[in-house]
Amino acid sequence: MPNQIFPIIQPAELLALANDPNLVLVDASAGSKARYDENHLQGALYIDLNTDLADIKADYADGGRHPLPTIDQFATVLGKFGISPSTHVVIYDDKNGSNAAARFWWMLKAIGHPKVQVLNGGLNATIEAGFATSSQTETAKETGKYPMGNWNLTQADLNEVEEASKNGKQLIIDVRDANRYAGLTEPIDLIAGHIPGATNIPFTENLDSNGWFLAPATLKAKYEKALIGFGPAQTIVHCGSGVTACHTLLAMAYAGLPIPKLYVGSWSEWSRNDKDMVLAPKG
Repeated sequence: MPNQIFPIIQPAELLALANDPNLVLVDASAGSKARYDENHLQGALYIDLNTDLADIKADYADGGRHPLPTIDQFATVLGKFGISPSTHVVIYDDKNGSNAAARFWWMLKAIGHPKVQVLNGGLNATIEAGFATSSQTETAKETGKYPMGNWNLTQADLNEVEEASKNGKQLIIDVRDANRYAGLTEPIDLIAGHIPGATNIPFTENLDSNGWFLAPATLKAKYEKALIGFGPAQTIVHCGSGVTACHTLLAMAYAGLPIPKLYVGSWSEWSRNDKDMVLAPKG
């Protein structure tokens, strides 16, 4: 296995890896533990967005709905799943990577883990490709805490995003759907609208009509056009709570582009901190 691997893995490629003892297959379908218990890819371990991939506070104004865990917390989680620096991690979910698969991918990339991929087409496409399923309880081969230092991928905090929203020197990308961005609907957070100055590029546009990631060349052309005049250090990507934003960061990486900054707190934090907001016109 080469040191550099594509961020996306195809179902046929996973089939070829199924018996690799170094493989850890992870189901990151957020809120779908019951579905996982009923049917999952054989050997896949279930990871919970709320308890394993976030450190949720009592008040969402403090970091949003899914703040990152501490490095020490994440190191413990990875040990629980038997993930060491040499492990080949393949992650999938039942929403084409937009549940928590891309978030877990970003977190592993952010600590410098070299072999991590998200499964193209997710659960259903892989079942259709002939990968065996199971309803049995899967047991991880636990290891010690993963050795890590800090989050190495760049992040933007509330203050940086506020400054960017006012000076126009950074590109703020909101990956939520157009109606949420426009303030026409808000199914999760308290207020509907968007951060002033943010551009809407829904994460769903990373996928084709069958729910597969667009070809890397197509994604590259799309995002190079969107990012004209802005490098990765001047680009901030967010969503509702820092989860689906990672889908767009994954798409950019698949396109061979540098990974911009993630605003983890996203709209769920911004909208609870008395910041300026663009709301839907009244009437």
